[in-house]
Amino acid sequence: MSSLKALSIVSFLFVALHFPSVHAATFDITNKCPYTVWAAAVPGGGRQLNNGQKWTISAAPGTTQARIWARTNCKFDGAGRGSCQTGDCNGLLACQGYGSPPNTLAEYAIGQYANQDYIDISNIDGFNVPMEFSSASAGCTRVIKCTADIVGQCPKDLKVPGGCNGPCPVFKTDKYCCNSGTCGPTPFSRYFKERCPDAYSYPKDDPTSLFTCPTGTNYKVIFCP
Repeated sequence: MSSLKALSIVSFLFVALHFPSVHAATFDITNKCPYTVWAAAVPGGGRQLNNGQKWTISAAPGTTQARIWARTNCKFDGAGRGSCQTGDCNGLLACQGYGSPPNTLAEYAIGQYANQDYIDISNIDGFNVPMEFSSASAGCTRVIKCTADIVGQCPKDLKVPGGCNGPCPVFKTDKYCCNSGTCGPTPFSRYFKERCPDAYSYPKDDPTSLFTCPTGTNYKVIFCP
């Protein structure tokens, strides 16, 4: 065996042993709402979804600070420019950045410490569309839902057309946004937590709101499950 071939085999074995096989997670995004939504994802872009339609995206291990959400009451021209009542991302159909509150968020990070994915639903930026975020793989049974009538019962200080804002985007103070890292729950955050106990209601809500699945899991996001 040539030394070059032997070196190649050794290199391959080193990579195989020290770096698990790269698996891009897939996300099947389905609209079960009786109305049209414009699904958005960073990374991923955006797409109009009528009732019953599905859009599939993927994310590579190492992806962090990723979000999926629904936009409502949108109008776009042929160039993909326009606006949405909730969840708008700088007037683009194919989002390049995060959406404007209020928007119910599915958040994730893929291929993190100990080969784990981190997933959550967040109402920190408010709520606009009921959501389920769950595993689509046999190796993880996690199901997160936020389906309460948050918009209909929204406190008047947080209510906006089409949604219910989180207190941080409204008041922009440390009490609600936790810029100092030492905030706690508030009456406004409890409003969300009581209705969606598995979802983030304020920035330090990790113990009851952040979940894991093994890296290699595929996922589904359902609007109006």
